Amino acid sequence: MVALSKADFLISWCQHGLDLIYPRNCQSCHLAMADGEAGVLCGTCLSTVKWIEPPFCDRCALPFAGKVEQGFQCSYCAELNLSFRRAVAACRAQGLVRDCIHRLKYDRQMYFGRHLADWLVQAGQEWIDWNEVDGLVPVPLHPRKKRLRQFNQAEYLAALTGKAFGKPVLADVVRRIRDTETQTHLDAQARRANLQGAFAVRKGRTVAGLRLVLLDDVFTTGATLDACARVLRRAGAGDVMVLTVARGV
Repeated sequence: MVALSKADFLISWCQHGLDLIYPRNCQSCHLAMADGEAGVLCGTCLSTVKWIEPPFCDRCALPFAGKVEQGFQCSYCAELNLSFRRAVAACRAQGLVRDCIHRLKYDRQMYFGRHLADWLVQAGQEWIDWNEVDGLVPVPLHPRKKRLRQFNQAEYLAALTGKAFGKPVLADVVRRIRDTETQTHLDAQARRANLQGAFAVRKGRTVAGLRLVLLDDVFTTGATLDACARVLRRAGAGDVMVLTVARGV
């Protein structure tokens, strides 16, 4: 779980008092939440989350249904020259997880952020050695899209994750210099073509030798994350890993 600051702790106690008077309803199933349940989702709904568990691809975290005795790389990754060393994803991009991401990202329902951050932290604790990480880099939005959305969900989640692991968030290192067509309806090849020249390392910022975790909400084909990782590696980053809340399957 994401560690609470002193202010968060006081807020949680105030919330507890309010819950005694005005019981909360789960923001997914809308049933009353039990006393002591944190956040805005009940335990029953949270139990539906499909975690990414072994076996999964060593490069892109794609889960595999069969039995594998040792690490493997999926056929998709084997055909690509990926710029990130490996990807870690907390959950499958399905059901409750996908709904929470959409409601944060497009509807600015910020109270889902702590659940998403908790999932990131849990996966990060299990699969990443944070002693070998110098900082987190959130995937940037183009300024036009950020103005429209009013925030960058990757920056928001990176701030909570960085706080949990005591790592700085380097939010101004990579910038999006081309406002690309939406990726939603594009296949993997078209997504990669769409992102050519879309990112750059900001002038005056150096990442030489840094070991970085590139953070975003969803890994679908990996095209966006790979494009970001490529400019970081070209700028001299010593290592780039990927951490996302969800993995498309």
